Amino acid sequence: MKKDLASLLLLALTTSHAASAAEMRTARAIFAGGCFWCMDSPYTGLPGVLSVTAGYAGGSVANPSYEMVSMGVTGHAESVQIVYDPARITYDRLLDVYWHNIDPFATNSQFCDFGSQYRTVIFYANEEEKRLAEASKARVEKRFGRPAVTEIAAAGAFYPAEEYHQGFCRKNPGRYQAYRIGCGRDQRLRELWGDEAGGHGGHP
Repeated sequence: MKKDLASLLLLALTTSHAASAAEMRTARAIFAGGCFWCMDSPYTGLPGVLSVTAGYAGGSVANPSYEMVSMGVTGHAESVQIVYDPARITYDRLLDVYWHNIDPFATNSQFCDFGSQYRTVIFYANEEEKRLAEASKARVEKRFGRPAVTEIAAAGAFYPAEEYHQGFCRKNPGRYQAYRIGCGRDQRLRELWGDEAGGHGGHP
């Protein structure tokens, strides 16, 4: 009996340790790239990405609503939080996808959306992410021969957006595609990045 109990205890401890190890293997990245509907699709389905959540980051108001953020009074930017497995995809790769899905030269706007809530920001969680973000921005600037206005800022609180915004591109494909085309997003991405441009469901 004692041997059986010891075995059960060992199994429980091993299972708990494995679960904790699995949790430790995940990381998160927060990017603002204009409309969060359009920043969801490039990451969803990318190998190593576990989840993508639309939300708000970079502001000073706790638990803001979409209406508040849209008014541009909270300081937040529409953002996505990406939970990923670093053993399967690197932060550098996430940055690469990010750049190819934004216009890094548009100030407080992206495509047809205007206002500070649509600014582009890479929110870093530690010094290594900051270093990688700065290096990736330098590569973009070297490629185009001009400064990028995309901010690199320390990550603070991230607030998930309302449920109807989550996975919008998949739940409302017709409305999403009409918005994306009408906004000229893909046209501008192709102008900037050519064949390397990101897009709906595509990865550079």
